[in-house]
Order: sequence, then structure tokens, then C-alpha cells
Amino acid sequence: MVIMEMSEMLTWLVPAPPLISFFVIILFTSRHRSMSHLVALFAMGLSLLFSWIIVFNALSTDHFGEHPIASDVGWFPAGDTVLRMGVAVDPLTIVMLTFVPLACFLIILYSVGYSNFGKSRDQRDVSGSPPHHGVEPMYSRFFAFLSLFAGAMLVLTVADNLLLLFFGWEIMGLCSYLLIGFWYGRTYDDKFQITPSGAAVKAFMTTRLADVIMLIGIAYLYFEAGTLNFREIFFNEEIMKHLLESPSLIGGMAAAHLIGLLIFAGTVGKSAQFPLHVWLPDAMEGPTPVSAMIHAAAMVSAGVYMVIRMFPLLNSGGHGSPALTVMAFVGAFTALFAATIAVAQNDVKRVLAYSTISQLGYMIAALGIGAYVAAAFHLMTHAFFKALLFMGSGSIIHGVEHGMHHTNEKLDPQDMLNMGGLAKRMPTTYWTFVIGGFSLAGFPFVTAGFWSKDEILADAFAHGHWWVFVVLLISAFLTAFYTMRQISLTFLGDARTESAAKAHESNWTMTLPLVVLSFFAVFAGYVGVHMDFPVLGSMFGSNPFEHFVIGSLPHHISGFEFQWTPVIFSVVAGISGLLLGWLVYGRRPLAIGQQDPLVKVLGPLYGVFANKYYFDELYNVALVRPVKWISEVVAFKWIDRVLIDGTLHSFANLTMKIGSVAVWFEKWGIDYAPDKFGDGVRFSGQSFRVIQSGRVQDYLNITLSAVVVIGAILFVILR
Repeated sequence: MVIMEMSEMLTWLVPAPPLISFFVIILFTSRHRSMSHLVALFAMGLSLLFSWIIVFNALSTDHFGEHPIASDVGWFPAGDTVLRMGVAVDPLTIVMLTFVPLACFLIILYSVGYSNFGKSRDQRDVSGSPPHHGVEPMYSRFFAFLSLFAGAMLVLTVADNLLLLFFGWEIMGLCSYLLIGFWYGRTYDDKFQITPSGAAVKAFMTTRLADVIMLIGIAYLYFEAGTLNFREIFFNEEIMKHLLESPSLIGGMAAAHLIGLLIFAGTVGKSAQFPLHVWLPDAMEGPTPVSAMIHAAAMVSAGVYMVIRMFPLLNSGGHGSPALTVMAFVGAFTALFAATIAVAQNDVKRVLAYSTISQLGYMIAALGIGAYVAAAFHLMTHAFFKALLFMGSGSIIHGVEHGMHHTNEKLDPQDMLNMGGLAKRMPTTYWTFVIGGFSLAGFPFVTAGFWSKDEILADAFAHGHWWVFVVLLISAFLTAFYTMRQISLTFLGDARTESAAKAHESNWTMTLPLVVLSFFAVFAGYVGVHMDFPVLGSMFGSNPFEHFVIGSLPHHISGFEFQWTPVIFSVVAGISGLLLGWLVYGRRPLAIGQQDPLVKVLGPLYGVFANKYYFDELYNVALVRPVKWISEVVAFKWIDRVLIDGTLHSFANLTMKIGSVAVWFEKWGIDYAPDKFGDGVRFSGQSFRVIQSGRVQDYLNITLSAVVVIGAILFVILR
């Protein structure tokens, strides 16, 4: 009981330190760089400590899923009820608390070295532009925004209801805008290349579109259920039955299914699924720690977490519900679609960006076929190896930029064709990147990515979802291929530029997080080995991850029997992809000026893949330009300037004319007669005042004159 009470108190405190550190840095330490990053690290360290205490207490509690931690407070009255806000920790929350605060802490530590702390400011550096090998000009602001980002993700993680989750969701949207556009002053000679400020607006607008649809779903759910608390909805059979039997306004679809689709729209935007995938690759315009935060610890992970959390509603009615069917299709298609694009990318971060879109598609497809545990498992392992890969790419870019500083070479430090030979120059980055890459590729039996990806494939195979299995298997092959392509182009062979030849290993604040994450990229997968897998299944406790996470659901879902067939296919896909990548790029690494072999092999398809199927151009023609024309011509010039301003100006002119008439009427119709009467009275007064001289003889003369006049009048009248 004491342990549970302590965990309940700590749950409230988990998001607090990074949120407080945001205000502390902004208000008090913004002029002191060392204090700013120390405040951010200390705050995130506290959240990590609180989180892992909660995790330890939960893991040491028998049947924790049956008695989760929950605490709430009254917020404000809503009709006949009181809307309550609270926190809750169940097995799914424990999974999130295992990796989210750790990844955030390591990213903040990594940012100290990435932002060149300890170096003097270069005279060429200005706020809003990347530093020229000096300290980041907006150093403190960067750590403040990272803290707010982490705090928002933790709010979302421990929220016990959809509304509080949505608050954290929207704060992350704001942070993504601020951090993607952190170098808002950066411009390029190529007018077609998107700038950080443009990428920030693109990300913000794309995700807002999805969020509006999601908010409609949340409102609809509250209208039907009368609550947004997860357990009050999912564990109440009457509410679930009502949602399933109540028809919606669209084609007789059950309210539960329509709500599920509306809420899933939020995930399509947040997790960059087709067709709202276009913002995530351009988000690479922000600093690399931001990319790691978005792709691993927060943002896109939040989208998948939300639909995992809402799985009981999405799964209501069993397999084949409209929401799950749409999720399976969108996820599988996105996984393959993004993998083909990643094959032809040369930007080291954009390859990883499209791999993230593809891996998130894996998770969405897994949920679509009912593989709840596999989706949660892959979410955890992906966070570890993707954070490792992004921070590794940042270390690579940092090293090449160091070489550029010494050689004064003008090139793109993120283009893998400008690299090569970095394995010798940056050994720690190389080996940790290989570990992360092999985990992404699903190198069999020794990487976390293999076990989680294999579980998704095995679940699809066991339950007869053949088309999902085949599509994801092809995606796995392509993933392994482009991973080896990336490793070979970046690290193997000889340096293709002087800058790459002069690159050096990053400092310890950047390499230590890589080493820590490498450990988890290998060993985190063993907690989810299928219980019937030979030797390893019993060695690691008969799939403790599945037995633990399944406690988050109101009803037990069936697992699947172990089969060798999907394992063999998974192993073959991973190994063959890596082998083909090595044969094409690793055995004979690219020389200076040599063309990418894929250009000749794929022909016109290479251009299609490299240009992302021309979706940016398509959206620009079909959506962006029409919307800009509508906003500039219709909304601004016609509606705002002509209709609204014209109406207001006409009304103002009419009012002025009416006022002029009123002034004339007041002057000649109302004031004229009283004014003239007053003038007459005044004239009379001035005329007769002369007789008021104060002399008695004058008064006698007046009296005598009056008597004479009156007498004359009476004489005439009476005669």
C-alpha cells in the first residue's frame, strides 16, 4: 500500500520537472549557458528517477494490470457532471516510462556537445542561423524548448483521459514548430529547397489538419460516453456496448467505429502516415537533437501510443472493424511506400526520416491486424535504436562540419556522397551506428529490432493476414538494404571529400548517449522473445513483455503459436537485404565522383523514389497553391478588402452623411428658433438695461411717460 501511494504521488511529479525547467531557463538562466543545460539535465534526471521508481514498483507488484495506479482531481463542472483530470499508470504506461524519460535525458545530454558548449561564439553567428563551429547563439532557448517538449510527452504518457492527453499532444505540436524552425534565419541558394521556417509551418499546418479531425472524434466520444477517462470507457461494458450499438450519422456505422476513425486521423498526422507523411522528412531542417526527440522520444511515438491506448475502442466488434481495416491498409502501405523512398535518399537524416515513417507504418499495421503486444513492443525497441541512429547521424554531421571548418570546403555536410571513410575517423560513432542500423534492419537473434519486427510478421502470418505479411516482409528487405547502403556510403571506403578526411570523433557528451542506447538496441528485445522459441524463449522468462503489457486491456486477447516459417522469412529478408546492400555499396565503396549504382539499375524509378513520388510537387499544385490563392485573392483581397472592409467603409461613409444631415437639422430645425428667441431676449435686455441707471429722476420720467402713454391709449379706446 505504501509503495502504491508513493508511486501515485510520483506519477503526478513525473512531468513537472521539465515543465518547470522551461520557465526557469526562460525567466532566470537564459544568460547563463551552463546553468541552462544543468537545469534541463537536472530536471530531466528527476523525471527519469521518478519514472524508474514507478517502473520498479510496478514490476515488483503481482498482477499490476488488475490494480493500476490512478488519481484524479475535479477540474470544472460540465453540465450535470464534473470534468476530472488525473494521472494513471498501467502496464502500457510503464512501457512508455521505461524509454521516454531515458531517451529525453540522453538527447538533452547529447545537445550539450552538439551545441558546441565551451566554445566561444563566432563573430559570424547570428540568432536563428546554424553556428559556424562556435557555440549556438540561442543556447539557453534551445534547452528550454527541449524541456517543454519532454514535459509535454510525459504529460501525454501519464494522462488518464483523452482531454489531458490532447493538451500534451498540442504542446508537442507547438514545440515541434518552435524547434523545427529553430534556425529560422537559414536560407538556401536553391529556391526549391525548403527552409527551416517553411518546414516548421508545413509540419504545424499538416498536423493541425489531422488534430481538428481528432478533436471532433474526442468531442463525439464525450457526447456518447459522457466521459473521456480511459478506464471508465474501456472497462465499462455498458458504455462499450452503447458505443458499439449506437449508429453514427455516416452510413449506419457504429459510433465506436466512427470515433475510432476520427481519432486515428490524429495519428495519421502526428505519426506521419500516408497521405500526411510529407512534413516529417522536412522536419530534418531542425537541429539533430530535435530530430531525435521527434522520431524517438516524442511526437511521432505519441501518435502510435495514442492508438495503442485507444485499442479497446478500435477493436470493439472484433477483427475486421472499419477502424482496424483502415489502420492495417494505411500502415502496411506506408511501410512499403516510405521504404522505397528511403532507398534513393542521399541525405543521412532523410534516410532515417523515411525509415521512421516506414517503421511507424509497421506499428499501425500491427494494430490493424490486432497485434497489440507486437505494436507496443516495436514502439519501445524502435525508440531506442532510432534515437541512437539520429544522434549518430548528428555526430557524423558534426564531424564533417569540423572538417569543413578546417578545409573551408563548401559542401552539404548531410549528403552521404560527401562522406566515406568515417569508420577510421569516428570509431565510436561508427560501431554504435552499425548496432543501431542492424537493429533497424532486423539482424537476426542479436538485435532488439529483430525480435519486435519478427513478432509483427509472425502475428500477421499466424492469423492469416497474408497481404500484410507480404507487404511488411518486402519492407523489411528494403529496410535492410537501405540501412547497409547508408552505413557503406557514410563509413566505408576512402573519404570522398577533404572535409570527411578531416572529420574527428565527437566529444563524450555526444558519444556517451550513443553507447548507452547501443546497449538497449541490442538487449531490449530479449524481454519479448516468444515463449516457445527454442532455448531463448525459456531463458528470458517466457515472454515477460507480453504477459505484462496484456494487463492494460479489459479483455485478454489470444496470442499465436510459434512457427518457424515467419521466422525464416524474416531472417532471410534481413540478411539478404544487408548482403545485397554490402554487395552494391560495401564491397567496392563509391569513389570520388562515381555515380550511385542504383541510378543505372532502377532507371526512371530512381528519380521517382528520389523525388518522393513527387508528392510535394503534387500537394503544392493541388493544395498549397490553391489555398494560397484562396487566402491571398479570395480571402484577403475579395472578402477582407472588398467585402468586409468595403462594407465597413460604406457603413462609415453612410454614418458620416447621416451625421451631416443630423448636424444640419440640429442647427436649422432645432437650434434656430430657440437661438433667435434667445437673441431677441438678449437684445431686449441690452436695450432696456439703460433705464436701470439707479437715478430717481430717471425712474420718475419713465413712470410719467408710462402714465401718459397709458392715458393716451385709454383715451383713444374709451372715446
